[in-house]
Amino acid sequence: MPEMMVADRVDVSWDPEKSKWLVRITSGEEVIRRHFGAAKNADEQTLRSAALQTARDEGYDALAVNIQR
Repeated sequence: MPEMMVADRVDVSWDPEKSKWLVRITSGEEVIRRHFGAAKNADEQTLRSAALQTARDEGYDALAVNIQR
């Protein structure tokens, strides 16, 4: 299995247009955006776990997840 790249930044925020959470994975100039379904009032652990899994699915490891409510 190839080694995972470490993302510079992983942010999670609510996207009101899609009524879903948005994960932004930033690595250098590249920004990957992925939505996932969770309740708008989901707890931090749920959001952090979903963001980390999304990053892993894209081939990135994350040292921290920034949650913006």
